[in-house]
Amino acid sequence: MDETYDVVVVGGGAAGLSGALALSRARRSVLVIDSGEPRNAPADRIHNYLGREGTPPGELLTIGRAEVAGYGGQFRTGRVQAATRDDDGFRLSLDGGESVRARRLLVTTGLTDELPDVPGLAQRWGRDVLHCPYCHGWEVRDRRIGVLATSPLSVHQAEMWRQWSPSVLLLLHDSPAPDAETAERLAARSIAVVPGPVAAVEVTDDALTGVRLADGRVVALDAIVVATRLTPRADMLVGLGLAPEEVTMGEHVIGAQIPTDATGATTVSGVWVAGNVADIRSQVITSAAAGLNAAAAINADLIAEETRDAVSAYRQMVATTFEEPAWEERYQSRPSVWSGRPNPQLVAEVTDLAPGRALDVGSGEGADAVWLAERGWQVTAVDISTTALSRAAAHAEAAGVGDRIEFTHADLRDKPPTEEAYDLVSAQFMHLPPAERRELFGRLAAAVAPGGVLLIVGHHPADLWGSAHRMHMPDAMYTAQDVAADLEPAHWEVLAAEERSRLATNQNGEDITLHDAVLVARRR
Repeated sequence: MDETYDVVVVGGGAAGLSGALALSRARRSVLVIDSGEPRNAPADRIHNYLGREGTPPGELLTIGRAEVAGYGGQFRTGRVQAATRDDDGFRLSLDGGESVRARRLLVTTGLTDELPDVPGLAQRWGRDVLHCPYCHGWEVRDRRIGVLATSPLSVHQAEMWRQWSPSVLLLLHDSPAPDAETAERLAARSIAVVPGPVAAVEVTDDALTGVRLADGRVVALDAIVVATRLTPRADMLVGLGLAPEEVTMGEHVIGAQIPTDATGATTVSGVWVAGNVADIRSQVITSAAAGLNAAAAINADLIAEETRDAVSAYRQMVATTFEEPAWEERYQSRPSVWSGRPNPQLVAEVTDLAPGRALDVGSGEGADAVWLAERGWQVTAVDISTTALSRAAAHAEAAGVGDRIEFTHADLRDKPPTEEAYDLVSAQFMHLPPAERRELFGRLAAAVAPGGVLLIVGHHPADLWGSAHRMHMPDAMYTAQDVAADLEPAHWEVLAAEERSRLATNQNGEDITLHDAVLVARRR
């Protein structure tokens, strides 16, 4: 396995799945790698999640995975052992020996709750050993709740939980007795203070019934509240130079998290984090929101990169498309490029003209030159491609008009035609960057003899708006009015400067409408 994804999401909880969903809906290739060990696995319900209140955690994840998969997101079970830079992306090494590549990373691995070392406490975690009143307060309302003091913040916890029950006790455990001011506050709220270390949790018939103190006394309780040490699961980020920073409440350290900006972006370019690994206070709904927020930032970052790459490629295309090697490659790639029929605007404008000397600019495989020669014109056919000229010459010989056409290999930007030498100058779909185009068209106009006709036909910009699927080079397209504006009225009579539509069939056999910019002008 050595696949490359737009985004690899490490961690399949609420934050990771929310980010993966948004990115999959943004048509990104997304892989979610998850070890299957969500932090809230011991809990039986999720709370304060609007529209999902009371949903079992596993059910929410099942629904989320199905939604992500419905938009093409993929999943792998496992752990990321290491993440390293790999060219312009990242390589992730999995515990099974596999590896995957990612253009961007979204790490949502969450955190670990480190509980006080009290026998029996860990076994009841998430059931009747609790930490967050907003997550569990309603479920133990009006019951006897013991707050296990592990720091000065435990008093604040007791005051918080008093909102949900009148029967809150502060178990001092190893903490000192509260000072006079704190004791007064606790007394005012009817929060009893229980001195002495807690030796163990009492359980009867798989239900917490209280705690046993070191002196043997038992305090009857229905729930215990603890403040855990919150440690981010961030080992995989160490190799990228990211380390957790301590989070304090007052002067007390309550945990650590990876620092980010408002979008979840870290100090390492291309790496975002969301959920509890970035915010130890996040609940499920805020973690999901953070995942969405990070996903939007990641997609915007990818779009910016893709736009930079596209601009570079576009500049290269503009610099090479109109040059001889590109035309040679195009002609050599197929036995024939064009239909072999003359261009329709040439037929429409020249059929009734008296034959004379004609310059066919960009003559290609010779259909226009042959058509003109068959009608008595003496034609100079110029093209930048020798392959095209060879085919054109063969076409002329087969049509019996080879003696009426002079095929010339030239780039008219470097070798302009002779001034006032032609009764007709025809440039059919000659497209160049604007400055080069105006210079060349000026030279073509100069090549028209007095009384002669200048015919310039191009792809109208309207073709970019419809089903024609032209090469998207807007600067190379033009209107007839653009060309006419460069003709000096004292020297030219503009006979037509307009957009003309015509029906055609595309490569898939579908009917489409093409739009030609047509300039017809007579030299005075």
